[in-house]
Amino acid sequence: MTQQRTATVTIDGKSYEFPIMTPTYGNEVIDIRKLGSEAKVFTYDPGFLSTASCRSTITYIDGEKGELLYRGYPIEQLAEQCSFLEVAYLLKKGELPKADELAKFERDVMQHTMLHDQMNHFFRGFRRDAHPMAVMVGVVGALSAFYHDVMDFSDQEHRDLSFIRLIAKMPTIVAMAYKYNIGHPFMYPRNDLGYTANFLHMMFGTPCEKYEPNPVLVRAMDVIFTLHADHEQNASTSTVRLAGSSGANPFACISAGIACLWGPAHGGANEACLRMLEEIGDVSRVGEYIKRAKDKSDPFKLMGFGHRVYKNYDPRAKLMRKICHEVLGELGLENDRLFKLAMALEKIALEDEYFVEKKLYPNVDFYSGIVQRAIGIPTSMFTCIFALARAVGWFVQWEEMITDPEYKIGRPRQLYVGSPRRDVVPMSER
Repeated sequence: MTQQRTATVTIDGKSYEFPIMTPTYGNEVIDIRKLGSEAKVFTYDPGFLSTASCRSTITYIDGEKGELLYRGYPIEQLAEQCSFLEVAYLLKKGELPKADELAKFERDVMQHTMLHDQMNHFFRGFRRDAHPMAVMVGVVGALSAFYHDVMDFSDQEHRDLSFIRLIAKMPTIVAMAYKYNIGHPFMYPRNDLGYTANFLHMMFGTPCEKYEPNPVLVRAMDVIFTLHADHEQNASTSTVRLAGSSGANPFACISAGIACLWGPAHGGANEACLRMLEEIGDVSRVGEYIKRAKDKSDPFKLMGFGHRVYKNYDPRAKLMRKICHEVLGELGLENDRLFKLAMALEKIALEDEYFVEKKLYPNVDFYSGIVQRAIGIPTSMFTCIFALARAVGWFVQWEEMITDPEYKIGRPRQLYVGSPRRDVVPMSER
């Protein structure tokens, strides 16, 4: 990264120069850290759409090309050739593991899959019909109360152990939130199974009989985890970084990220997509709803199409489309009502001039919701699955921030447009 050139800002005839920083990929960035102290002005950027809040080596997105890179590797190659734990190792360490490194990493993770027995009682404090994400926010945040033995986050070993604990326990917490919701007993982890197979065992196994995970479904869930492991400086990741900038416990920061992810504009998108398909109901009504989607005066929105970042085809959607067909084929659900409806919508979106012109291609949420529904995961759990996977990216982003020598506590500025200074008038005169 170079800082050889400068940008000039002129205000009332006075000029100020600021370094231009050149990244590996993407737009150049003007370093405006001294804009407030020198020029006495701030930038106004709602949603931070044009503001780089950090330097990062983890993930890169090119929305115009439809490209997503983890540590420089295309997401397509990682999802097709690597397991989720390989990808987790890559995001944490910066390089793909060798065979012995991966074996040790997998052993370390599986040794930490159980929750402290006291944490089981946390679930009983929630109503049975509580949204699983509400449970996730509380339980993940509570990890900070149980694992305070490694709290020196300037210590690499402490951070490494916290990372292992987090990604090991997330599947257990998600599965327990589901079991509690439906009134089933918790299933303890089986360390003889792989990471994703163990998750499906805890989700769908019962004490009555042994559960044998279907390899096709295991692979599908593993790909879903990989595709959601990180996604640059999105809302929830920025939340984790902002919370962590104060020096807060990482488990508490991850809990804040889960709370942000819960929103329907973020992690709840695939849940919204399934609800939309249920609302449409049948292939015969597709034309009616497509017409409504084109009508600007109609509040109906076609969920699962287009993406705020990707102005081309979402690279994750291509992979999920393939996985979607494999899972439905394995389960004999090719004629499933919602799947046929989804395929009809997909065909129109890829051929209709209106959608093509606006580049409203099917995104990853469009397919992942269908896959999870086919596997047996209820829509209320979709965002929990997302959080399970994204916990890897959240932690790595948090660690990158606190080890950056330039990091400071987050303190966004504002454009104040309220009342000017005024004096309090006595009650009798108001």
